[in-house]
Amino acid sequence: MRHSTIALDAMGGDYGPPVTVGAASLALDEIPGLELVLVGDQQQLQSELEKNGLSGNRRIRIQHASEVVGMDEKPAVALKKKKDSSMRVAINLVQQGSVQACVSAGNTGALMATSKFVLKTIRGIKRPAICTALPGINGHTHMLDLGANLECEAENLAEFALMGSVLAQSVEGTKNPTVGLLNIGSEAVKGSDLIKRASQIISESRLNYHGFVEGDDIYKGTVDVIVTDGFVGNVSLKTGEGLAALVNHVLKSEFKRNWITRLGAICALPVLNSVRKRLDPRRYNGASLLGLNGIVVKSHGSADISSYLNAIKIANIEIEKDVPQRISAAIESYFSQAEEAVT
Repeated sequence: MRHSTIALDAMGGDYGPPVTVGAASLALDEIPGLELVLVGDQQQLQSELEKNGLSGNRRIRIQHASEVVGMDEKPAVALKKKKDSSMRVAINLVQQGSVQACVSAGNTGALMATSKFVLKTIRGIKRPAICTALPGINGHTHMLDLGANLECEAENLAEFALMGSVLAQSVEGTKNPTVGLLNIGSEAVKGSDLIKRASQIISESRLNYHGFVEGDDIYKGTVDVIVTDGFVGNVSLKTGEGLAALVNHVLKSEFKRNWITRLGAICALPVLNSVRKRLDPRRYNGASLLGLNGIVVKSHGSADISSYLNAIKIANIEIEKDVPQRISAAIESYFSQAEEAVT
């Protein structure tokens, strides 16, 4: 087991230290060789460490930061005026080599802007992308971009395809992952000129390109990786979350309607618990900011302890699998292929 050290933006998110320190405690129990750096207000974090029985634990320490980036704060303001924020200090630790990864539940825009400014992008990558795993019929599918780039060029989508493929191969152990490009139809004649151009670029690479996929393919598990721009990706993600909440609400309402439906709920309880566990969004919390010279994982702002724990686990896996290095190597190989094709 490889030793790993992860910085936690302990003040970020809707709940801050009670969640981040609680998740840190579970992570230390579950991940041998893990060390954590809690970044934030010294006094608050020390109090939470004592509550969780972690005071004096040599595998966890506090890095003081005097500021916090607000969840509604503009990225440019956070970048320029919050240089001692828990988010910025945590990312600085990655850049300095003091830790190997950063996890934050803070402001997404500020996290991406700060990460890109401090860590810079991998050589050959023009734009980082946000990627996460979504549940499906055949396991789960990695999807990117989920909000970092509202508008993209065809070349950007091709970069996303490469990064997503490397992530699926590295983290999941999927050999030669299939890649699909999200479109309004699976037919080659459909879609904008930009999408068609991106499809051509990806098809000419060595990626295992499936072709166009549609919205319903996201949860069917048609491909291992789905590529789209950040606007469509974020809308798709939030639509899926909203649908899951609707189904959960309807089921609860129907089962509570009368004594017959309540009895039915009791009989169906084992199946309902299994479904709830399989689709539990906490199991999928933690989105990777791909394309950076370092590992940064974004947790949902409203994450509870279990959810935040999963984000820490994702960061740890990416450390073990050397994801940034693998993406860098894949990019170099990609450009070598392009040069060979020209000559």
